[in-house]
Parts: sequence; C-alpha cells; structure tokens
Amino acid sequence: MVQSKIAIGAAAALLVLGMMSVFTVSETEKAIKFRFGEIVKSDYGPGLHFRIPVINTVKLFDSRIQTMDSRPERFLTAEKKNVIVDSFVKWRIGDVTKFYTVVAGDIDQANLRLDQIIKDAFRGEFSKRNIKQLVSTDRSAIREILINNSKSVAANLGMEIIDVQVMRIDLPEEVSASVFSRMEAERERVAREFRSQGAEAAERIRADADRQRVVTLANAYREAEKLRGEGDARSAEIYAQAYGQDAEFFAFYRSLNAYKKTFSNSSMMVLDPDSEFFQYLKKQK
Repeated sequence: MVQSKIAIGAAAALLVLGMMSVFTVSETEKAIKFRFGEIVKSDYGPGLHFRIPVINTVKLFDSRIQTMDSRPERFLTAEKKNVIVDSFVKWRIGDVTKFYTVVAGDIDQANLRLDQIIKDAFRGEFSKRNIKQLVSTDRSAIREILINNSKSVAANLGMEIIDVQVMRIDLPEEVSASVFSRMEAERERVAREFRSQGAEAAERIRADADRQRVVTLANAYREAEKLRGEGDARSAEIYAQAYGQDAEFFAFYRSLNAYKKTFSNSSMMVLDPDSEFFQYLKKQK
C-alpha cells in the first residue's frame, strides 16, 4: 500500500515536472526564455517548446497589430498657424528582445514612447507646409514620409510601424475666421477674374458674329444684284427677240396694256384724238 502511494506520488511529480518543462507559443505571440532573469533565446516560432523548470522562465507577448490612437495635438505650419491634428498609428512587435529590454514589454509604455516619436515627425513635416498643402495636396506624401522617418526610430524600441494615418486636420477657433475670410477673398478674386475673361470672350465672339453678319449680308446683296442684272439682261434679250419677230403685233400688244392701265386708273383723259396713242382705236381704212 505504501509503495503504491509512493509510485502514485512519483508519477504525479513527474507529470507536474513534465508540464512545467514545456510551453506553447501561438501564431499571435512572441516568446522570450530567461535563465535566472537573463535572456537566452527569443526566436521561437509557433508550436511546442521546452525549458528547464525553475531555471528557465518564459514571457509571452502579443505580436498582433496594435493601434495607438493619439489625442488631438496642435502643430505649427510654415505660415506660423496652428492646426489641430487627430491621428493614429498601427504597429506591432518586431524585435521582441529589444521591445522587452527598452520598454519592459509594456504596451502602454511603448505607446507613450511611440507617441512622442510620431509627434516629433509630425512637427517636422507640418513646419515645412502651409495649410492648403496639408489639407488638400500633401496628405499621402506626409503619410509616406512619416512612416519612413519613424520606422528606424521605432525599430530601436523593437517596434515595427505598419501605418500612420491623419484622420482630421482642424483649425483652432481663433484662426478659423481669418483663414475662411482669406479663402473667401481668394475665391472672390478668382471669380472676378473668370467673369472678366468671360466678358472679354463674349465681346470677342459678339464682334466676330457682327463682322460675319456684315460680310454675309454684303455677299448676299452682291449675289442678288448679280442675279438681278443677269435676269434683266435675259429679260431684255427675250424682249428684243420677241419684238424682232413681229414688231406690229408687239406694238399693238403694248398699246392694249397701256389702254388697260390708263382707263382703269382714270375716267377722263385730255388728248388729241389724232395722237398716236389712239392709233389702234381708230377705224382702219
């Protein structure tokens, strides 16, 4: 009975010793193994690993991407104007040994150190640009510069920078009114310039249209006069040909037309009865 209890106790001790001799590292973790507080190894991959109980201790760290959401901060632009910037940084543990040595593996302390690094980088870049560049044109360029400039500094903390994003850039209330007034004046100046250019273009188009109208009318009048002259010439030619074929009949026809016009317009005429006008009204002998 006593031997059985001893065997059971020994087996239990061996089981506990065996459990204390292994540790597991998941895919989302990094691990450091210590020997009496001194780092002996840190390049562990995911899986099951071994250690010597009591002599070796192991610390596990979260290797997933972390987010540092900074409080809005004021920065000075090249125009000596303050802007309020709201940003965040995505990072993860790169070198776990440095991370533990420099910031004791503390995520909060790491965020504090990284926050100062990012603010210094923001301060340096914002001081080179004016408000218009910051708001409209240089956001992506600033992002790339901030990532590149902060990577080497963050690497000294054992951290790897994944992304730096500016969520919002605002103006302090005390300068918003003056900036908006200046922007409004600038837009008004541009609008006046566009209106002036439009009026100039309208006058130019109107003058060109008037010139084309005069030219068109002159060409039309010239063509009309040409056609009228050709028509009159053709009429005279036909008239002459008709007169040449039977002069006597043509004279009679003209007299009839003259009688028609004369008698339809007046009921009284004072003429010599022997005048040539009445030659076709006399009785022919």
